[in-house]
Amino acid sequence: MTQQLPQSASTDTGPETGNPTRSATGNASGSEPELTGVRNFRDLGGLPAADGRRVRPGKLFRSGHLAHTTDQDAAFLAALGLHTVFDFRNADDIRMEGPDVDLPGVRNVNMPLSDPAHGADFWHTVRDGDLDALRAALGDGKGAERMTTAYRQLILDRTAQHSRMLELLAEEAAVPALLHCAAGKDRAGTSIAIILLALGVDHAAIEADYLESNAAHRRYKVRRGDGSTGAAIDPEVMKLLSPLFEARLEYLTAAFDTIDERWGSVDRYLTEGLGCTDERRARLRELLLTDD
Repeated sequence: MTQQLPQSASTDTGPETGNPTRSATGNASGSEPELTGVRNFRDLGGLPAADGRRVRPGKLFRSGHLAHTTDQDAAFLAALGLHTVFDFRNADDIRMEGPDVDLPGVRNVNMPLSDPAHGADFWHTVRDGDLDALRAALGDGKGAERMTTAYRQLILDRTAQHSRMLELLAEEAAVPALLHCAAGKDRAGTSIAIILLALGVDHAAIEADYLESNAAHRRYKVRRGDGSTGAAIDPEVMKLLSPLFEARLEYLTAAFDTIDERWGSVDRYLTEGLGCTDERRARLRELLLTDD
């Protein structure tokens, strides 16, 4: 998505029973930290990568925005030893939710992955429009089509930003790093996918991590312009909005297909599209992968 509705953290802050996920140390059987104001947080550690190695725990994190971070959340994040936070939100997002919390010793890199003016009328309709307006904008599959197009554009139109992201991550001083957008699903999702491709993680593992954003304890509540949320929102409105707020495999597949259609292979995309040389990829793997 190029922009998010105002969102608030759900009161369901803990993992669902019987649904183990990777912990902040990459332990797939462990429990995750119960962050109150930060949603969709996870460590990418443990994902299988190139040459039988795995993503090194404690080096690469993803989440939703940090604007509503509580003191307890901030203490947890500070304890991760982060060096860099990549914020993919645009100026409109930041005005809507607020800037990221300041963490000691952390470099904040704002790298907008969407044009603040793009789709302004559309987002006004999503936020404040009546049912007829939402049906016209999102009905008959138009919501999912818009999302698919957005994922394609993130690959085609944001090569400069993604190139810079990989360049920075290849610097030892940049990691550990946390990457986020608003909900940590779309802009962060595609960016994380690109990093994982550079690390030799296969599509299936990338897709599995991407779909974790749908877990109930990770998702943000949809909040409309009138302040309504949850059960107060008309069920038909929620159904129309769902393509915008769900992580759907078809969206990420569209990003992968765009790479193949435009560059022919992941290797050519990384080298020709993003200027990520073999040396830089080797450096990324040295910093972010482990044999353990």
